[in-house]
Amino acid sequence: MESSLRRCRTLIFLPIFFVSVVSTLYAQTAIENPQTPETTLRTNAQAVVVDVVVTQRNGEPVESLRQQDFQVIEDGTPQNIDLFEEHVSASAPTAASTQLPPHVFTNLPAAPQSDSVNVLLLDSLNTPQPDQAYVHKQILDFLRNFPLGARIAIFTLNTKLKLLQGFTSDGSQLKAALNSKAEAPGTTPISRTRDDDLRDKEELSILQAMTYNNDGGNQEAFKSDARSLAQFGSDQGGRRASLTLAALQQLARALAAIPGRKNLIWFASSFPISVFPNGLNRQTLANGKEISDAVRMTAGLLTQSQVALYPVSAQGILLDRTMNADSSGQPAGDDFEKAPSQEAPINAANAAAMEQLAADTGGEAIYTTNNLNQAMTRAIQNGAHYYTLIYTSANKQLDGKFRSIEIKLKLGKYKLAYRRGYFADDARAPQPAHASDPLPPLLAHGLPSSTQIVYQLRLLPGAGQPLPGAPRAGGNTKLSGPLTRYTADFIISTADIGLQRQADGTHSGKIEIALVAYDANGIALNWTGGAMSLSLNAASYVRMQKDGIPARMEIDLPSVDAFLATGVYDWGLRRAGTLEVPLAKP
Repeated sequence: MESSLRRCRTLIFLPIFFVSVVSTLYAQTAIENPQTPETTLRTNAQAVVVDVVVTQRNGEPVESLRQQDFQVIEDGTPQNIDLFEEHVSASAPTAASTQLPPHVFTNLPAAPQSDSVNVLLLDSLNTPQPDQAYVHKQILDFLRNFPLGARIAIFTLNTKLKLLQGFTSDGSQLKAALNSKAEAPGTTPISRTRDDDLRDKEELSILQAMTYNNDGGNQEAFKSDARSLAQFGSDQGGRRASLTLAALQQLARALAAIPGRKNLIWFASSFPISVFPNGLNRQTLANGKEISDAVRMTAGLLTQSQVALYPVSAQGILLDRTMNADSSGQPAGDDFEKAPSQEAPINAANAAAMEQLAADTGGEAIYTTNNLNQAMTRAIQNGAHYYTLIYTSANKQLDGKFRSIEIKLKLGKYKLAYRRGYFADDARAPQPAHASDPLPPLLAHGLPSSTQIVYQLRLLPGAGQPLPGAPRAGGNTKLSGPLTRYTADFIISTADIGLQRQADGTHSGKIEIALVAYDANGIALNWTGGAMSLSLNAASYVRMQKDGIPARMEIDLPSVDAFLATGVYDWGLRRAGTLEVPLAKP
């Protein structure tokens, strides 16, 4: 029987329809969700979902526990468990992919209908090349005989996060992706090049120009946030920390639409960040303002997407290598006096960071073995059997403070892994007046699709093409030569949009839609976007729940091979959906 907690979507195409919002928008494809609305806990507090892995001392899972065996404590106060489910390790069939009509695309991920999936993150940003080569070999060994039924996706991180292989249980596909020359660990550059910097500067200028004339932000706010992020990067150990946080946020957004637990097995030589408050800070924070916004966002996204971190030392066992017999007592590097006294504390700090990342998210830190093959198998098996507990906090105030979570078993002495807390943020609270536009950074070329908002997109050359000298569709006024005008028709799932019921019975909300086109080298060609305010009467609301929210945009592009990044952002729930589509030269 399918999990009662699983969230499913069915995509079906329907005839043309018309809906009046701010202006008349229409599309020729639609989303239909035939399911009845999910049961919701109607209180002033938000439901809290906690996945718990219970194992014996030898690492074997503990099965057949009951709801009454668990006790949930939040900030020292016992909580009532509203929903409970055991997820057992089993081979599940891959979800049947929907056959889409020509020129129609969706960001709904092709994921298995199982209770957990696994993601390998090969982090070259925080890993030197010798360790990358070691990890690469160990993963190839693992893929020759990985656990039956396991579904795995592979991402890489250098200066940007990239999807190397989507979810599959086919070892040959995974090995082929891992051995691809462009992305395999050890072949991607460790440091940024001048071309990287120039491209990012141009990309930043393009994104800053995308202000769309809505009240969501402006260039000064964008620059202010950039300065804040730069200051955070400095405080946390530099640019690597900022890029690592951004990658975790993108991963969480990419995995959002996939049901169940996501086991993120993260290979790196160093882990320069923490996500949740540590130690005594859990209880002594007066409010959430002491925590960087970037860290808070990362913690929130990982929590919402049910991501458990399994940090794995790419070095294998963390030892003091200055004591190796073949080192002659001398460490690698130039400063022979400082390094012997520094390596042990560095390793200790790195192990502590791994332990905290794992403990805070319900995973496991792996740094006491050189057999990464065996470690990966254990991590996948560890995360395949778990219990989901859902409770509504007795503390109804969504005040932004950190709430600690403690799970206890009333019988037996077992090891429990679960996330240790959350920030009590109100998802519907208004954005700060100075907030920058959050959508443009998610539309950078080559990023994985965000799936917090699922939509379908039909992309075709428009019925009417621009004449020479006619106004251009898009923000790049320097476009010249022959152009093709593309029409992008969106159908957006209302299940992911926060439409608020008003006193007069209407439902309202605000979303943003944007397009950015890139050439084959990742240089922006053109861009456009706009805010869409929704105010739906009862009939329109019912129709959109069935058919989805339609919207249309147009953009002019030169006659070259291109990539069109598309995106939707909900200002109420602060969710995003993105999808990049390749366009062949007309």
